[in-house]
Amino acid sequence: MDDLRMTQLVPVERVERLIHLLRGEKVLLDADLAVLYGVTTGALNRAVKRNASRFPSDFMFQLTTGEAQILKCQIGISSSGHGGRRRSVPYAFTEEGVAMLSSVLRSERAAQVNVVIMRAFVGLRRMLVANEAFAHKLAELERKIEGHDTSIRTLFDAIRELAAPPATPRREIGYHVKEASLPYRVKRK
Repeated sequence: MDDLRMTQLVPVERVERLIHLLRGEKVLLDADLAVLYGVTTGALNRAVKRNASRFPSDFMFQLTTGEAQILKCQIGISSSGHGGRRRSVPYAFTEEGVAMLSSVLRSERAAQVNVVIMRAFVGLRRMLVANEAFAHKLAELERKIEGHDTSIRTLFDAIRELAAPPATPRREIGYHVKEASLPYRVKRK
C-alpha cells in the first residue's frame, strides 16, 4: 500500500491527538489502538497476554485507578459497553510497545497502521527537539538582555539628569563688567 492510501487509512494527525504523556512516557491507550487496528480492545489485550514476554514494563503498563480517572475526566475515555464503564483499567503502550504490537497482531492493517503510528511518534519527537532548541535560545537571549536592561536604564537616567535644569543656579564663569562701575560713559551720537 502506498503512503497516500496509508495516511488516508489513519491520518497521522489523528494518531498524534491520541498520544498521551503518562509517567513521563508518550503512550497510546489500548482502546485507541484497538480502534486504529480495527479490532476489539479485548482481542488486543488477549493477544498481548498470550505474548506477555514481548511486553516488559517499559513497553506497556496498566494505568492505576487514579490515572484512569484523571484521563477519563481530561479526555473522556470511551464509555461504551458494561453500562458505560470498563471492567478493567486501560493499558498504555509506549512507542516500543506499539512497535511490538504489529508482530503480535500479524495483520496487514496492523502493519500499515504501525507505520503511521511510528511516523506520529517521530513527528512528536522532532517537535519536542525543536521546542527544546527554541526554549534554549530564548533563555540565552533573556540572559543577554538582563545585563542590557540595567545598562539601558542607567543610560536613560544619565540622559534625564543631563537634560534636567540644575536645582540651584550656577555661578557664571568668566570676566564680567558691571555697567555702574564704569569710570566713564560713552556718548552716543
